[in-house]
Amino acid sequence: MIDFSKIKGLLLDLDGVLYIIDTPIEGAKETLKKLKERFKVRFITNTTTKPRKVVYQKLKEMGFDVEEEEIFSALEATKQFLKEKNAGAFLILTDLALEDMKDIKREPVEYVVVGDARDNFTYSNMNRAFRYLMEGAELIAAAKNKYFRDKDGKLSLDCGAFIVGLEFATGKKARLIGKPNKDFFLMAVKSMGLKPEEVAVVGDDIESDVKGGMDAGLKGILVKTGKFTSEDLKKGIKPDLVIEDINQLLDFIHVD
Repeated sequence: MIDFSKIKGLLLDLDGVLYIIDTPIEGAKETLKKLKERFKVRFITNTTTKPRKVVYQKLKEMGFDVEEEEIFSALEATKQFLKEKNAGAFLILTDLALEDMKDIKREPVEYVVVGDARDNFTYSNMNRAFRYLMEGAELIAAAKNKYFRDKDGKLSLDCGAFIVGLEFATGKKARLIGKPNKDFFLMAVKSMGLKPEEVAVVGDDIESDVKGGMDAGLKGILVKTGKFTSEDLKKGIKPDLVIEDINQLLDFIHVD
């Protein structure tokens, strides 16, 4: 259990927690408003298919109370990393994400960056990445998720398998930027001016969201929506709290 009298901030995953694909979870918009009256909130997402401004626009269109600066995305964190390094990179991303990365140097290639590229996971792109890595470039995983809940309601392959393939072929280990990297969580916590022990993370991915947050010193809350399956509870990971959906969180923090 969690002593919510000691919790001052929440990190909320997006898809699977507040909405599923393009549909808000029933009651989630109203619940979010109540949570923001009690806690500081940041929205964390491992999505690398679209830039933060597009994520923000989608949330606003669905009616969620959110500010763009409250959103922490793996793609945004990756872009910031490359800018700080002033490094050239070969990027395997979606066309929309590539457009957002247009101000990132392309030459010389010091890093190979892989995110959820969907149809851009071609043999040509993967082989170019392989060759750059063999020539000395470092491998960056913007995120390393195994799968996601797709528009047809079924699970679909995420970028993790492609990154592992490059690791296997080159013998190199990818540097992870997004969840479950604890630095990603700590960056979001720091932005609220809080300590890790004062923050809880709410997610539908028991490994990337919950364990990642708990490894960073946060309390971990698992929701049984989104990509959650009953098999998740057999993985040896013990969340601090398991709830049916985001709305049930109100029962534990005693908000009417």
